[in-house]
Amino acid sequence: MYRFALTITALAATTAMPAAAQTAEKPPATPVPAATPPATTAPAPSTSATPAPTAGAPTAATTAPNPMVGSAPMDATKPIAVNAAAAPNLSTLVAAVKAAGLDATLAGPGPFTVFAPTNEAFGRLAPGTVEKLMEPANKPSLVKVLTYHVVPGAITLEQLRAQITAGGGKATLTTVEGSTLIAAVEGAAISVADVSGNKAYVQTPDVRQSNGVVHVVNGVLVPKLG
Repeated sequence: MYRFALTITALAATTAMPAAAQTAEKPPATPVPAATPPATTAPAPSTSATPAPTAGAPTAATTAPNPMVGSAPMDATKPIAVNAAAAPNLSTLVAAVKAAGLDATLAGPGPFTVFAPTNEAFGRLAPGTVEKLMEPANKPSLVKVLTYHVVPGAITLEQLRAQITAGGGKATLTTVEGSTLIAAVEGAAISVADVSGNKAYVQTPDVRQSNGVVHVVNGVLVPKLG
């Protein structure tokens, strides 16, 4: 298990940093795809006075259409597990969540903030890595990796930016796994870094759920394993 933990952590160091290690796949000057800049998909400023995170369910103040994920509509009245299963570009994440036995948790009341890696993000890992993680013997590691992408409460992109500003350029987020993520603003993008400094960038923010909010990211974040 320890050797596998070292392997997955090393793989993340070479695959989960689109701004540096993945320059062959991403424009070198822009860490997040230009098609989904956070500024165009963030909620209207008027909603910030009444934090959406506490409710989970949409309110009258939340009138903007919910972002689509993988060309699939996301129903803000349904929980994270249901909406994720409807998004074709999150199928690897959904399979991993089921293998870890976390699907019932993500269908529960929450609220949660989930940084959801796309299929492409998982695909950057070495061949066989995801399959190895989903083996029954490695379930504890899989649970740690997945819960490392979940933060208690519902945090919108606007609120995350406010936390970053208040923190002098960085915001520390304590995950359900127990370790921390570091969020920062990089140009128009929001980055989220794991304990090893590997980064994922928010592609599609503020996908509202009945039990929280999902921010789709383009990298897999890995806690300390072993």
